[in-house]
Amino acid sequence: MTPHLKSLSTPTGPHPAEPAPASAARAAAKDAAEGVRSALRPDPRPVDGRHPIAWLTITAPRGATPTVHSLCACGRDLFAAGHRRALALIADHDQHRTTCPFINPAAPSTGRTAA
Repeated sequence: MTPHLKSLSTPTGPHPAEPAPASAARAAAKDAAEGVRSALRPDPRPVDGRHPIAWLTITAPRGATPTVHSLCACGRDLFAAGHRRALALIADHDQHRTTCPFINPAAPSTGRTAA
């Protein structure tokens, strides 16, 4: 007869598992493994005051309908789908870059009269 591998005593209830005590070396290794920066690195972008104002996103997958999304910091948010509409929005976005007060401060503001 083979001995039983299970104990004959039954537990009185579930017992939660207790975490192992953490050591400083294990915590440092875990931080490094998770990608936590241990020192601040300088910002690679130059600080020259420039930042993006207007975005034109063109998506034209092969065999599918092209789409264009025109965004600007002035609040412009336009979308077009289809060949003709996409080309029209691309031209309109190019025109907007010459008249937008955020991109070209010397451009006349639309919809208002100068005082």
